Amino acid sequence: MPHLINSVKVAIVGGKSQLLASEIGIEVSDLESSDVAIFLVSANDGIVSADLEKWRLSRELYIPSLVVICDLLTSEIDFEDMTAIATKMLDPVVTPYLVLHSDDGRPAALINLETLKLLDYSEGSLVIRDADPEHIDLVAEFREEYVEAIEDAGEDSFTAGLLFPALAWVEGTPIGPDQIVEYLNQIPTLS
Repeated sequence: MPHLINSVKVAIVGGKSQLLASEIGIEVSDLESSDVAIFLVSANDGIVSADLEKWRLSRELYIPSLVVICDLLTSEIDFEDMTAIATKMLDPVVTPYLVLHSDDGRPAALINLETLKLLDYSEGSLVIRDADPEHIDLVAEFREEYVEAIEDAGEDSFTAGLLFPALAWVEGTPIGPDQIVEYLNQIPTLS
């Protein structure tokens, strides 16, 4: 299980919030009192109007927010398509990691668009290695967009509530929790 190094208050908006909270080992806070928000977006169900209202509130309060795409095993819609939908319905999102699939179509790895390292979960445990040349070619355009967005927004734009990373969470697998916690650990705590 990933480890949260600080004691930030986290709001999770959307279905499966308790399941995600359990997987990353946190208690869920109310949106208004949270330091950071996670908006779960189902690849099956999309974004419901009640969650749109909470998104607007989090923008008014400048709460740093993650968009976490779930239900990727049971949907015909993939991660990249759902991030495009999130961008249209919420605000522009950035994708620091893209999902790579095994031959049978199941999510098997993530590629870090900043480092071009492959986080391979296909054998059950995490293996980090350099991406293959064909993976680098496959993600070149996405990487360019990501790097440009980070440069334009600034390094601290996520913690300032101005940039919205979209991450994949494949329930019941190790894909997602570590990356979510990585972002939660960027939020400064008031001490």
